[in-house]
Amino acid sequence: MSSQTGLECEDVQLPVEVTGRMVDVGDTELYVVEAGPEDGELVVLLHGFPECWYAWADYFRPLSEAGYRVAAPDQRGYNLSDRPSGVDSYSIDDLSNDVVGLVDALGREKAHVVGHDWGAAVAWWTALHHPDRVRSLTVMNVPHPTVFSRHLRRNPAQQLRSWYVLFFQVPKLPELLAPVGDWAISERTMRATALPGTFSPTDMEHYRTAWSSPGAYRSMVNWYRAVVRERPQPASTTVEVPTLIVWGTNDRFLRPKMARESLSYCSDGHLRTFEGATHWVHHEEPVAVARALIEHIDDAWWTPNNTPDKTGYRPV
Repeated sequence: MSSQTGLECEDVQLPVEVTGRMVDVGDTELYVVEAGPEDGELVVLLHGFPECWYAWADYFRPLSEAGYRVAAPDQRGYNLSDRPSGVDSYSIDDLSNDVVGLVDALGREKAHVVGHDWGAAVAWWTALHHPDRVRSLTVMNVPHPTVFSRHLRRNPAQQLRSWYVLFFQVPKLPELLAPVGDWAISERTMRATALPGTFSPTDMEHYRTAWSSPGAYRSMVNWYRAVVRERPQPASTTVEVPTLIVWGTNDRFLRPKMARESLSYCSDGHLRTFEGATHWVHHEEPVAVARALIEHIDDAWWTPNNTPDKTGYRPV
């Protein structure tokens, strides 16, 4: 069980009412922040590294006001969620199963799955391996896994951009260095790779609280260790559900061309680029990204071939 030392939703001032609770998703429990009408279509928001549920603070209100039920978990190992021991506990299959388990726990058949960074990788994997549980997919600044794998193998420029993945393979050192100077390296990296002013002092204080949860940073790094050891390959390469790819073109970690290449692996894919935005596009363009997201899931919900879930079919 989580020690409950970390960032809770009660610690944050948000412009809409939210609740936070631990949810049993199968073989672990996740801390989940929820908002919006309980009978609304479910939207699951998956954060990336090194964030937590707070990454989506700007999205609770617009999604709630659009009539959607929002669930933003701390993913496995992060902040207040359980932190299973061992690298093997952080395989991409386990992380994807957590999403399916969360949808089950919230009493739904399907969800609109949204992810950024590592959350996008989990979202891609969930749509590929559990398409019957995903109503629509939205991914932000992470390419389709087949595209990513190809570029990591063949493209020296992308290999150079991904140098930090190798650093995270070093035993114990990343988690020993991270807290030095009140988490100075993590804060400096986030600020340096985002547009000026993207992260406020309050934002960084909230993230430091999440990183300080005992054992959390080791678990966060174990995601990188697990994927390198496992080198997973998707069972299917084509995403069949409606997909929106959101991309900040000045991403210092990932090459923009991978976004367009990812469209060829989507049967119903659309790309929305934000010129000048970075890897942190969901923070830098929250109004425009929220609008694009809502338009996408609205369209996905109203397509004629949608089937009802446990909340019932919205009448035309």
